[in-house]
Amino acid sequence: MRNSSINLDRKPSMHLKRIAAALTLALGLTHGGYGLAAGEAAAKSSGKRPTTQATSEDLLARTVFQALVGEFALQRGDAKLSSDAWTDLAQRTRDPKVLARATEIASLSRQYDRALELTKLWLEVEPDSLKAKQAQSSLLIQSNRLDDLAPKMSALLANDKANIANNLLHLNRILGKITDKKAVQSLIDRVATPYDNLPEAHFAMAQAAANAGDNLRALNETEKALQLRPDWETAALARAQLQAKQSAQTAIDSLSSFVEANPAARDARLALARLLISEKRYDDARGQFDRLLKDNPDNPEVIYPVAMLALQHGDTTTGRKQLEHLLSTEFPDKSTIHFFLGQLDQEQKQTDDALTHYHQVTTGEQYIPARSRTAQILVQLGKINEARDVLHNTRSSSNAERTQLILTESQLLREANRQNDAYIVLEAALTSQPDNLELLYETALTAERIGKPEQLDKHLKHLLELKPDHAHALNALGYSWTERNIRLPEAHALIAKALSLSPEDPFIMDSMGWVLFRQGKLPEALQTLENAYKLKADPEIAAHLGEVLWVSNRKDDARRLLTDAVKANPDNDVLNGAIKKLLP
Repeated sequence: MRNSSINLDRKPSMHLKRIAAALTLALGLTHGGYGLAAGEAAAKSSGKRPTTQATSEDLLARTVFQALVGEFALQRGDAKLSSDAWTDLAQRTRDPKVLARATEIASLSRQYDRALELTKLWLEVEPDSLKAKQAQSSLLIQSNRLDDLAPKMSALLANDKANIANNLLHLNRILGKITDKKAVQSLIDRVATPYDNLPEAHFAMAQAAANAGDNLRALNETEKALQLRPDWETAALARAQLQAKQSAQTAIDSLSSFVEANPAARDARLALARLLISEKRYDDARGQFDRLLKDNPDNPEVIYPVAMLALQHGDTTTGRKQLEHLLSTEFPDKSTIHFFLGQLDQEQKQTDDALTHYHQVTTGEQYIPARSRTAQILVQLGKINEARDVLHNTRSSSNAERTQLILTESQLLREANRQNDAYIVLEAALTSQPDNLELLYETALTAERIGKPEQLDKHLKHLLELKPDHAHALNALGYSWTERNIRLPEAHALIAKALSLSPEDPFIMDSMGWVLFRQGKLPEALQTLENAYKLKADPEIAAHLGEVLWVSNRKDDARRLLTDAVKANPDNDVLNGAIKKLLP
């Protein structure tokens, strides 16, 4: 039976802080605070003597008790009891601190009507309290009472003229959780329109319009903001983003004009370079990069995006140069830079340099990939045991990272033609993570490769119990049965379900074509395999399509297809097997 007592040891520091806060608040109320004053006033109005020492002690005890009830109830998860206790205490004492706490707890328990009533009482006690007004506005947002919110927000803006521009810019973020974006747009229009002489008002209205899908209005308001403040880079970027939805060239033209008038606008120039690259105007983009680097030669915030953009679009010379330059700057994430340089060296077969860079990746998101690539290079150098040591000695902080290392090791073992060792590694990993979907899937496929189809069935069935809509597992099980020429109706059903989940996957389409062939449905099989091969000219799909063409008396087409495919994939076992079978 679950122990219902309060567990004070669970989070002692938090409990003690809450208790101390409640006691402090209660003592403050009963010694010169609102509660004692209220008692004295009541006594005077009744013609009785002022509050005695005993009465004060009673009031103190009651106040402390009620505050503690509220806090303990909250700690035990009984938000309603906590809210009831604090609300009663707030209404009796009319103390601003108690009203603030009661409002907070009512909000936490989603009793928005009660919380709003408490803010009204709070504002009666402290009419000028900015905290009370903000709490009231926040509650109106949470309860989606936008009509009631508009005058409150207008009043808050009007009462804080010194920060009006910044407050206008924060309107959309404040209202971000409201799902009715049209209503939000209407609200912001209402509260921002009185300030239409400020560019921030037009920008706020533009943001609200864009969030509501009213791009034309958003663009118009952004233009108005820029008319009032022509050098505002944020507005220029927003305008270009809106323009690009209709015409990339229009966005390029507007950004070009802006950076010409504002040469130091770094983010706008970067955005312009990205747009130029997306339009394959590489020479123009390079001109923007050169200008950025000229103006900011040692600024990592410029060098890094320039390097990434260059690499993404195949300019490895510029990418490498800027990455190497980053190593001499104060860029904080040197591990990421070494990883990308290692990739470049690995692609260019400079294995020693690649290993040097990968060894310097010691933290961050690229740590596990760098260690995996190090192991991959060592396998290519014939150092399989050293590669495995690298993976075994790699620190991991989560199951996902441990799984990635195990999968990498199994892959390297397969590539070294050590399929049995790969299976042993995967099976051992499953003993500690029996429900790991990735491990189950990879272990199943490896089991089939070493001639253990019963283990494939076992692992894939377990995987599908855990995740019935796993398209690749459905396809793998169905394809395995098809290859073994068993349970063909069930295999067809599994593959059909997989195809419904991933209708454009060429490998699942290949499985469907192959099971149709096994079932003797040649026309359907031929069409399905032709569609799969159009999507991806994979050698195994070619092998299946070639056999179906051959059986369909289109032997010349089959011969031509298989001959072309083997030229492109001379070492594929499935393809070579089909050629040996059909073209002796």
